[in-house]
Order: sequence, then structure tokens, then C-alpha cells
Amino acid sequence: MQTRQRLAHEHGARLAARLSVAVAQGHVGSDDPLDTYTADACAVELSTPLDWLGFDAGARAPWAHIPPDTPYAPSPTALLRDAPLPDTGTAWLALALCNHDGRLRERAVRAGAGHPALAPLLVVRCADWAEPVREAARAALIPAVDATVVIGMASLLLRLSLRLRGDFAVPLLDGVLRHTSLSDWSALLRSPDPAVRRFAYGVALDEGLLTPVELARAAAGDDDPVVRDRCADAAVAKAGVADADAVLGPLLGASATQARAAGVSALRRLGRPDAAVPYLADRAALVRACARYVLRQYGRDPLTWYRARCADPADPTLEPGAVIGLAECGVRTADAETLRALLDHPSTGVRSRAVAGLRALDVNDISLMRALLDDPASGVVREATLALLPSAALLPEPWLLARLAPGRPRCVRVSAYRLLSAQGPEAGLRAARELVEDADARLRRHAQARVRPPRRGGGT
Repeated sequence: MQTRQRLAHEHGARLAARLSVAVAQGHVGSDDPLDTYTADACAVELSTPLDWLGFDAGARAPWAHIPPDTPYAPSPTALLRDAPLPDTGTAWLALALCNHDGRLRERAVRAGAGHPALAPLLVVRCADWAEPVREAARAALIPAVDATVVIGMASLLLRLSLRLRGDFAVPLLDGVLRHTSLSDWSALLRSPDPAVRRFAYGVALDEGLLTPVELARAAAGDDDPVVRDRCADAAVAKAGVADADAVLGPLLGASATQARAAGVSALRRLGRPDAAVPYLADRAALVRACARYVLRQYGRDPLTWYRARCADPADPTLEPGAVIGLAECGVRTADAETLRALLDHPSTGVRSRAVAGLRALDVNDISLMRALLDDPASGVVREATLALLPSAALLPEPWLLARLAPGRPRCVRVSAYRLLSAQGPEAGLRAARELVEDADARLRRHAQARVRPPRRGGGT
């Protein structure tokens, strides 16, 4: 469980523990101010699904979250069993709904149906492991639940749907969204929970509730890849000539690769091959491939454009994407020399893409790549290292060991260590021994793992 999720879960559990101690010590009654506080906490302190789920779990094991200096108090279970639950306050009902005693939970379900603040705990009980509790909760909650309440608990319902007995959750949420106006639940499209946004956009797409322009903006602005992909595909499929510019603008200008690729692909159907030309040099391989596809559908060869764009090795405006694009559709015998000439380009990105392009064309020039290991740009050193790995055995081991010296740039030292490791286990071990006390924490960890591998089997 991620740190943020764990903290939210523990937050709810600690609140349940404090409340359990207060009930056991007799500090909470139907007129006690803490009752009012607890009702408000349902909307404030327990504001996320993990808060509620943590409260549910913490109420059954409060001792795990009680501070050690807390005065002794008996378990509140006996008090809750004897309490007239319909007449007690929200605090008592909240604990009873989460108690480990199934009979008490069933009583609390029937008593708590009229408390809106406890609706999240009633929803949790709809997925209870005890069938009488589960059926009582569903009978009390589902038929009479308000649509606004369901929409507000969308994130909790989707989490409960993953449980063994959470089969009620998705149909409940789906039915509410499909039978209410989009304006009532449009906030779910902006929910911080990606699962909620995916579900909401899925319903909106099935029902045709969003325009192509709205879908394009969602594809360009959402940070969830599933939402981006679905919205981009739907926007392209629904876009027409009249709204083409409004749809293509957000897609082609998006930072997400999938959104840009969808926008470029749409240019073929809309009859705009010229608009795809700038994306031949896009930073993403998928977008470049889509641009080449669009041009080829109109009988135009993108290789001609790439060769013309990379012809001047001193062009300061040359894009790194154009360089690697030449390698992606070029020919080794005809285009390798063009890429070689770009190894002296002033741009770091162009040089690194030129090295990657030579490797893609299977140009295995060991002396050239060895010289590039001293390039001041770490990206160029990294690409040259990748090109040399298959031929690492041909490099002098003493020369590589000398490059591990602490005074060298970090990219040079990492490159030397990778190449020595590729020469075989013995050379890799000698390189690791040079780095076991190194100041670089990552290199030191890798070296220590090789020199002192973890023991297996628990032997001594």
C-alpha cells in the first residue's frame, strides 16, 4: 500500500480507537458533545474512502492504535451490546456498525439507516462477510438511497467493488449515473481518484454525453493514461469537418503522446496531410510513426523529408526527433554517413539521437563509439555505451578500470562499470571491488551486491 493510502487508512483507524476508548470510559452518550463531533467527522475527518475503511478496521482492533499511556478501559463491545442503539448517538452507532460481533452489526444497520452521516459505513456493511448483515444493509440502504449520496460515495463504492462480496457497488453507481443528468455528477469527471474518473468517463462515453471538443480537452488535460486514450479515440471518431480545428487543437498541442498521436492520425481522415509534416520530428516515436503513416496514405515518402531536414550538419534548428526519424525509416548504406556527420552537432539532443540512429541502423564502429564515451553530454555517453555493449569484450579492461576513478564524470564511471560487467563475471567482479567503498551511493550499492551477494537458505 502506498504511503498516502497507508496514512489515510491509519487516520481513520486512530479516530475509531479514540472513539472506542471514549465509549468504554463512559465519556460518550446520546447527548455528549463528542457525539456531535463524530457526526461532523463523517464529513470532515473521514473524507476519503480509505479513511472510512480505516475506521471500519480500527473499530475492531482499537488497541493497535491507542497511545500506550491511555488509562485502562474495558472493550466497548459489552456496552454496545446492551445499549438501546436506536436511541444512542452517532458515535455509538458508528462503532456498532464496525464491531466484530455480527449480531451487533446487524442491529446497528437497522438502527443507523436514518443517519445520513453514517451512509458510508452502511455502504461498507453492504459488502459484509456475514450474510445477515450484508442483506440487512442492502435492504435498508439501496432502495431508499439518494442519488446525491451515491454520487458522493463513488470512490468508496468502486473500492468496495473489488471485495469478494462487493458485487452490488458497480450496478448501484452505474444505475444512478445513467438515470441522472450529467450536470449532477460532472464533478466526478474531475475527481482526484483516477478510478472514479475512468468510470465516469466510461458512462459519459457510452451515453454520448460529451462533445468531441470536450473529449479532446479531456484527452489533453487528464493525467490518467486510460482516460486520455479513451477520450482521444472518441474525440477523433466523433470529430467532423465543422469542429475539426477545435478538436485537433487540444490533441495536437497535448503533452501526452497518445493524445498527439490520435490527433495526427485524424489528419488522414480529415484530408490534411500537410499538417502532419511537422510531427515527423516529434519527440515521441509513436507520433512520428503516425505522421509517416498519414503521408504515405497520400503517396508521399517521408524519407525524402528526413534526408532534406538532416542534410546540413550545422543547422542549429535541427530537431532531435528528425535525426532519429531518419534512422527509423532510413537505409544503412545511404543514411549512415548523414548521421555520422551529426555527431559533431552543437546540440546534445541531436548528437545523442545520431548515436542512437547509428545503433538502429546496425552501424558497429567500435573506434567511433569509444571516442564518444568522452562526450561531455551524459545522453551521448549513454547511447554510445548501449552501442558498445555487444562488443564490450573487445575493449581493453585496464582502460575501462581507469575510467572508474572518482575524478571522472558520473556518466563515464557508470558507462565503464556497465561495459566491464558485460565483459563477463570476472571482469565485473574486479570492477565491483573498485567501487565497494565509493562515495557514489548507487554505484556503491551495485558493487556491494556483486561482491557480497545475499545469502540463500538461511545458512551460516
